[in-house]
Amino acid sequence: MRRFRAVVSKILIRLALLTFAAAFAFIVPGDTPPANTRSDRVLGYAKDALYNYVAWLVGAIGAKLGQAHADPTIFMPESARSAFVVEHLARVAELQTLNSDLERALSNGAAHLTALIARRDALAAQVARETPLAEAIIESQVAAVLREEGFTLFGEVFPPVSARFTALPALLVISPRDRIVRELTVNLNHLPPEAISALEARLEAELDVSALITPIGGLALFPSMVIQTWHAPFLIETVAHEWAHHYLLFFPLGWDYASTSETWIINETTASLFGKEVGRKVVERYYSAFPQVLRLLPPMDAALSATPMPTATPDPRLPRPFDAAAVLDATRRRVDALLAEGQIAEAEAFMEAQRKLLAQNGYFYRRINQAFFAFYGGYQSPSGGGAGGADPIGPSVAALRRHAPSLRAWLEQMRFLTTRQALLDACARLP
Repeated sequence: MRRFRAVVSKILIRLALLTFAAAFAFIVPGDTPPANTRSDRVLGYAKDALYNYVAWLVGAIGAKLGQAHADPTIFMPESARSAFVVEHLARVAELQTLNSDLERALSNGAAHLTALIARRDALAAQVARETPLAEAIIESQVAAVLREEGFTLFGEVFPPVSARFTALPALLVISPRDRIVRELTVNLNHLPPEAISALEARLEAELDVSALITPIGGLALFPSMVIQTWHAPFLIETVAHEWAHHYLLFFPLGWDYASTSETWIINETTASLFGKEVGRKVVERYYSAFPQVLRLLPPMDAALSATPMPTATPDPRLPRPFDAAAVLDATRRRVDALLAEGQIAEAEAFMEAQRKLLAQNGYFYRRINQAFFAFYGGYQSPSGGGAGGADPIGPSVAALRRHAPSLRAWLEQMRFLTTRQALLDACARLP
């Protein structure tokens, strides 16, 4: 049965790779003469740093077609598969530490680094050799959970789970200054810090916008781009998150992803909640024998529990812990109010003051501005707050999940909800 499924999966993966690649070719913009819209001007300023999707896709699709032709995981026992992933991620962690040590040594003018560089290069080569197998194992584990949840076509998960663990591009986010809205996002090559600051400053000065260049954890190409990390729960969650985007592409919530800011927020919040739930199920099912993985799981969000979780009453004699999410929530709400009153300069000064407050308490953000909230406010938590402020999308999406009989039933409902009002109307009909 496992070998039959592997054959069917190979066929589906090949069809999906070719279909998604063809579709992506139609939606990637080609070279066009400069125009006067703000989006065109942003692209003009950033043209030397624009990320080359096509080059990445050619290599990734070729690699995945090769994996589909010869799947080395078929004959591996499940325990050996999970153990391989854990050992591989330990080497990824060691490699990242070595890279940091090397950067620090070079910045301090250290000499005689030949041995350290050789060790780093050997480990990097080993990680590169192992990565395709780790990808295939995690893909199959996520697919097994999705199959149990009912996301199948003719008995197989569709679209297939397909991901590449890789370095990701950065993301340029543009928001107007007078309100918080994701007006434009553009993927960029990695830039040194001084180039990032220079590009942000130029865009803000020339176009009177708020700009932020930020790292991302995944990108829903096909195969999806997933950041190479040692953190198993986050890695698995991101694979599931990006699969949710692939699934939603066949329905209105995916079709309209880029149409409005609120549709994008609903889509990303749905994918985030989906990824966390599936990721937890994968970890608990396949990595229960690895305490070093289990302890990385975040606590369950009380907003998703049908039974309210008890909370302890804080001791008034003890200092209250610093709550960064609460600070971001209060900041977002205050900034929204200031911008609604037309007090743009006051809002920007307040955001900078709050950024410094967060830094003083161990939470470092390079910039907090309208673009920051436009991007991070799109990934809303089930309990609300945080960078989303008063936006009800996060709690509303969570409420629908809490009342849905299954993960599949919930996603089948979410895939047609493309506006905030439609989402709120669906919540109003809950018992």
